[in-house]
Amino acid sequence: MGKTGYFTHRDCWKHDMGAGHPECPARLDAIEDRLLVTGVGDALQRGEAPLATLAQITRAHSVAHMEYLEALSQRLIEDAPAGGPDHAQIDPDTALTRFTVLAARRAAGAAIAATDAVMAGEIDNAFCAVRPPGHHACRDKAMGFCFYNNVAIAARHAIEEHGLERVAIVDFDVHHGNGTEDILSNDPRVLMVGIFQHPFYPYSGTEHPAANMLNLPVPAYTRGMDVRELIEACWMPRLEEFKPQMIFVSAGFDAHRDDDLGQLKLNEQDFGWITSRIVDVARRHSNGRIVSMLEGGYNLDALARSVEEHLRVLADL
Repeated sequence: MGKTGYFTHRDCWKHDMGAGHPECPARLDAIEDRLLVTGVGDALQRGEAPLATLAQITRAHSVAHMEYLEALSQRLIEDAPAGGPDHAQIDPDTALTRFTVLAARRAAGAAIAATDAVMAGEIDNAFCAVRPPGHHACRDKAMGFCFYNNVAIAARHAIEEHGLERVAIVDFDVHHGNGTEDILSNDPRVLMVGIFQHPFYPYSGTEHPAANMLNLPVPAYTRGMDVRELIEACWMPRLEEFKPQMIFVSAGFDAHRDDDLGQLKLNEQDFGWITSRIVDVARRHSNGRIVSMLEGGYNLDALARSVEEHLRVLADL
């Protein structure tokens, strides 16, 4: 049994975009409850997320983007005593609250702390149970529930702080990780492989991707066995050829058949299989080094079961 880290912070619960919003604090509660009931949590080495710094965030985002979010947040905080609004709308589905920037900095900080711990050999791999998610956040734009791109920040941190020459990003969220692609396209130090429903939000990932991007768009109602075949045929040869020194995962579980935000037909065993293939590559080329970040997953029961399966494979339980 290997050592798997589990990084989170109570500040990630404070970001709340309102009643009925699928990207809600209860997502983290569901995961925590499942890990407690199943005993999987006992096998994990817990770590607390620090606040990501300006220098760390701006490896992936512009200073103007960070300043814009900080200014919106500060305005909400200053106006609160006078009965001001409790949120600022970024897009129809994404709202910034007084606690959003705090939570987003913790989420990015978790990715960085997990990367440092894995690189130091303190743990073999890690999962970051954080929110808000990140893979739609572009260099200069928040969108799709995302504000800072956690996985892109961590990948650049591994390259620039730890001197890695090749890192891979694996994204199996039901939505295309357009923000990660926006930030890391044409960076030869990074290979990104992704599979996602198409056509579907954010309606990207099919038009002339850069050479370091391998996108697998699949139609609605695609089943798990078909996804497995595509991954085996397309992802695996590229990952083997690239020989990543570390692997980052945008772990979205909204491709689950029970999740109403997508129309793919995966189950938790499919997510376990995908995780096992990532682990295989990491063992061969990356000294087992994996940092996985929670992205989507909005049916609470399906999310909790899927994260449990993901962690069982990472921790070799």
